[in-house]
Amino acid sequence: MALLGTALVALAACAPAGAGTGPDAAAPGVVRLRVEVLAEQPHDRTAFTQGLELADGVLYEGTGLSGRSQLRELDPATGAVRRAADLPDGAFGEGIAVVGPRIWQLTWQDGYALEWDRATLTVLRRVPIDGEGWGLCFDGTRLVRSDGTARLRFHDPETFTELGEVPVTLGDQPLPEINELECVDGRVWANVWRTERIVAIDPATGRVTAVVDAAGLLPAQARAGTDVLNGIAVLGPGEYLLTGKLWPAAYRVRFVPD
Repeated sequence: MALLGTALVALAACAPAGAGTGPDAAAPGVVRLRVEVLAEQPHDRTAFTQGLELADGVLYEGTGLSGRSQLRELDPATGAVRRAADLPDGAFGEGIAVVGPRIWQLTWQDGYALEWDRATLTVLRRVPIDGEGWGLCFDGTRLVRSDGTARLRFHDPETFTELGEVPVTLGDQPLPEINELECVDGRVWANVWRTERIVAIDPATGRVTAVVDAAGLLPAQARAGTDVLNGIAVLGPGEYLLTGKLWPAAYRVRFVPD
């Protein structure tokens, strides 16, 4: 998502990002997990991370903020920026999803998604979207989009035509403000904005099946000037790369029982 604004970015220097209430992991049938850190690597602390995905050994990152948004190609081992392309017309960039030789990137409130050519990092076309753009991932058949509400929306990966939606619930309650997404093995992992929790969603039913507690992933002494946890990339079986907006580090982690 979603711009917190200069004032809230400043507040992050004195209060933990993600201090909101967050999803309740005590709901029946929901697995409780925590992050186990395997390694730490640098992350560009000027990157307002909106999307993160590893594809064919290349780490792609979509960044946000009006006039500063980019699509980036990173070294997955060091986080170094290899190539970067600015979004057109100062658009506010959001989530990304790799689909073969192309990358789809959402805009927040600009009203369209961008289709990029992976080889050249050039924009192929803009496609109108309804509602806001937050997170995006590709499940192998459909694009899955979050829009800040308590729902997932599905899109055709070729045309971006909307195919339907599903309400997202934790227990019997709607779960809004679903942010960055990562499609993995039939589940959708999602950051929940303004929290330090990640949820696993069954896209067939919208039910949250697991809640990951990532509190304290970024140490308190490194939080000055940072924003919320945001950015999930699957690295391999059971391993993920997590980071946040304006974070100085990214973390290779596993999700393990709490």
